[in-house]
Amino acid sequence: MAAERPERDREADGGAPTFEEAAERLAAIVRELEDGELPLEESLRLFEEGVRVARDAQARLDAAEKRVEELLGVDADGQARTAPFGD
Repeated sequence: MAAERPERDREADGGAPTFEEAAERLAAIVRELEDGELPLEESLRLFEEGVRVARDAQARLDAAEKRVEELLGVDADGQARTAPFGD
């Protein structure tokens, strides 16, 4: 189980879930949908929530990638030093 974030951290990001919390929620949604026992309307509601959660998680990953690239800094010529992800 994930540790609770301090209240000040939740307030700083508007109460949005962490990446880890989003991943856990997305996994729970997938399990519920794969179970196949939900009525159609509930399945659609969960699917929509899953899309929102997945988009939020992707945005957090994109922001983290950008932050890492920014933290790599600049070289002696003043050029940005970056390292591609996943290549």
